[in-house]
Amino acid sequence: METSSEAHLKGINTIAPILEKETPEKLVKDVYDRIISLLSDKKFPVIIGGNHTVSIGAIKAFSEYFENLTILQLDAHADLRQIYEGSGFNHACAMARAHEFAPIVQVGVRSMSAEELPFVERDRIFFSHELYYDKSLYHRALDKLTGNVYITIDLDVFDPSIMPSTGTPEPGGPPYFELLHFMRDVIKSRNVVGFDVVELCPSETNKSPDFIAAKIIYQLLSYRFSIP
Repeated sequence: METSSEAHLKGINTIAPILEKETPEKLVKDVYDRIISLLSDKKFPVIIGGNHTVSIGAIKAFSEYFENLTILQLDAHADLRQIYEGSGFNHACAMARAHEFAPIVQVGVRSMSAEELPFVERDRIFFSHELYYDKSLYHRALDKLTGNVYITIDLDVFDPSIMPSTGTPEPGGPPYFELLHFMRDVIKSRNVVGFDVVELCPSETNKSPDFIAAKIIYQLLSYRFSIP
């Protein structure tokens, strides 16, 4: 309704999943190889993953394929730990690794550890409690983005009142339409080259978050392929 379009008419193909259980390092490499192949075929990749480690390989591939790239992270957590649980490729290290490939802008963060603070770029992180009081910060976040943008969405960025099905839910997330319309503005003003949606932890008793995750993906595709 919002875009008066049917994004599926552009063609959507779901490829075989990567099921890597050995190490996070191996998962990162496998995802990297797959995304490089898709980009070489001129596809628009949408990555649907378990934990945020999935994004690291994808971001590495996009950073090598596109110049002038910024990573836009929508997440309740900063994910700037250098090492966690013995690995630098743990989901808590996702943005620490991403920052090695491209500049990052972080939106919706409301949880981090003291050890992450030295790695925070204060003019490029937009905390949820600040966004609550000052909506103009979304425009400031937008201004930090370069011409090409990759969006990584940890579903815990949304308030657990609508998205409880995550491994580490955090209260105080921005409302659904507020975040979606921010992403719409990003897609209208920048070249979004791909995105991922991660950290859905499905519940047997509450299916609503599963549909919300699917809706977010389709909504972003609708923005990307219907707005001039």
